[in-house]
Amino acid sequence: MKLDMNNLTNLAEQIVQYAKTIADCEVQVKINSGTEFTAEVREQKIEKLVEASSKAISLKVVLDYKVATASSSDFKEQTIFTMVDNAIKRAKFTSIDKYASLPAKEEVAVKGELLKIFDPNILKASPEEKIKLATNLEKFAMADKRITASSGAWCGTYINETVLANSNGFLNSYKSSSANAGVYMQAGDKDNKVEDGWWSNAIGFAQLDNAETIASKAIHRVTRLLNSRKIASQSVPIVMEPAMTARLLSFFASCLNGRMVYMNQSYLAGKLNEKIAQSDLRIIDDGIMPGKMASRPFDSEGVPTRKMPILEDGVLKNYLLDTYSANKLGLKSTGHAGGSTNFYLDAGKHSPEEIIKSVDKGLLLVKTIGQGTMPSTGSISTGAYGIWIEKGELAYPVHEITINGNLAEILKNIEMIGNDLVFDRSIVGPTIKVNGISISGE
Repeated sequence: MKLDMNNLTNLAEQIVQYAKTIADCEVQVKINSGTEFTAEVREQKIEKLVEASSKAISLKVVLDYKVATASSSDFKEQTIFTMVDNAIKRAKFTSIDKYASLPAKEEVAVKGELLKIFDPNILKASPEEKIKLATNLEKFAMADKRITASSGAWCGTYINETVLANSNGFLNSYKSSSANAGVYMQAGDKDNKVEDGWWSNAIGFAQLDNAETIASKAIHRVTRLLNSRKIASQSVPIVMEPAMTARLLSFFASCLNGRMVYMNQSYLAGKLNEKIAQSDLRIIDDGIMPGKMASRPFDSEGVPTRKMPILEDGVLKNYLLDTYSANKLGLKSTGHAGGSTNFYLDAGKHSPEEIIKSVDKGLLLVKTIGQGTMPSTGSISTGAYGIWIEKGELAYPVHEITINGNLAEILKNIEMIGNDLVFDRSIVGPTIKVNGISISGE
């Protein structure tokens, strides 16, 4: 067999065909081909410049419920043949796993090109333009006299092509692109030193926020933490900014992971179709939203993605499952081999200002330090920065506090949901108000 190295779709199909001539097995082949450009700047000097391309083949073989995997970045024909041969040989010596299988073929709901996740104009952006954006970001940020040091600025663009074929008849591909730029900085000195920043993500370079916009947001985020105070330990309502809601949702998504569920390492194990949150909560994972950062026509096993309810009226409707975890749980894959897609808490009706005004005494949570989460129990304990709220007004910044809580209780105690949902990353949410969270302070 002569392999077609010039067409990745043909190549993936040929590798599957070759494996089938060697053994009566299930075979999955995934090929990724990508390019990236990244510029990192500090003190107006380029600290790191990366322009690279990469290709990789991933192979999975299931032989009589025995599994072997292999991968290679070497696209020489003989290397590929040897990789397949050796994977099949290894599979014969692995343990039987009755849950091991490839997914049955399903047609994708939306073709890759209709998802608008690849911007061809990203190829037109020159290296000089990207370097200029990074240097301007830092320059605009450092122009504010309250900023004492730069932690660096960056700009990057990425293009990826994914091809997937398997022995159950699946053969499909898609291209995606992304761009990001951001800056981090420090303000104050000695005991009053704080650090924060901001960034912009988009499908294409031209859709990124301009340098002034990103820098001004970064300046605001870091300078509002200057002259922070300590507060006493207490239990108060907490308002979470969208970035903090996103972190909470990220923890929730990890608890929904099929592997965590079937291994009983998630507090959500066994809770499907149970009410686990207050009734207004609507959380969705949508892999087919056009133009969004985590959209894709199919997951890393070839299972089509879709718009899927996670929480509906406070009821847990779905886990995030790949084929193996679905088999273990006696369910069907949800198309989440590779994780969540566009995972979000649906917007509510309240403005952020209205939510803050509703708090007589509480905290606006703006930054957390470290993870401090435990999926098996849902517990949360993390260092944090915030802005104290008095009589509906932002009063002063606070530091050296620890937020203590439990995800199960937080989901039941969300009292207000903001209308400020923005899809600027893969996991997003609006401003929310949570009643009665414990803060450890002085």
